[in-house]
Amino acid sequence: MATANTKNYVRAFRSLPPPLINFFKKYPPPALSFTTATTTPSEPAVSVAENTSSMDPNAASPTTISPAAPSSQTTPPEYRNPFLPFKSPSTLRWQPPAFSLRRQAQLYKLAEQHNVLPLLPPSAKHPVERQRRREEFGLRVKGTGAGQKVKGKLWERTLKGRLEARRKAMEGMGEMVKTWKERGHGRGWKKWPK
Repeated sequence: MATANTKNYVRAFRSLPPPLINFFKKYPPPALSFTTATTTPSEPAVSVAENTSSMDPNAASPTTISPAAPSSQTTPPEYRNPFLPFKSPSTLRWQPPAFSLRRQAQLYKLAEQHNVLPLLPPSAKHPVERQRRREEFGLRVKGTGAGQKVKGKLWERTLKGRLEARRKAMEGMGEMVKTWKERGHGRGWKKWPK
């Protein structure tokens, strides 16, 4: 039964697009990259990371799942998230992520299409993280938050006051016309119309 599952996994792995295959070869998921106690002695040893060069310092070391290894001696290897910056322990300098944000987004989209999203490491471009930030911060466009206003053009900012002044002038128009006629054309008249 285990060999049938392994064949299914291999067939599913080969059906992935080349960018995802290359990613999983170089950075196997942490859940699959160390020895597990779930294998039975009848199962053969399976190499998880294949085609890795010993000269490449970022490449994951080839790990073999051995069937007879006891679970008490199993320790997961040091896993480096290729989507995050990394501080080198020897030089104490920061190294940039192995994948740019654009490439991370592309990998997440491909993984979502092929239902292998949980196998990718966490990042700011992960769809769940993006959705969480969208709900927390909104669109982050100035003026779209609660209690915020967009600055707008000068005529837009002063429109409300001008409309209010126009409304008040229309309400008092009858009185204004009467006063204007009494005082004459411009004699002693300080308001509009001149």
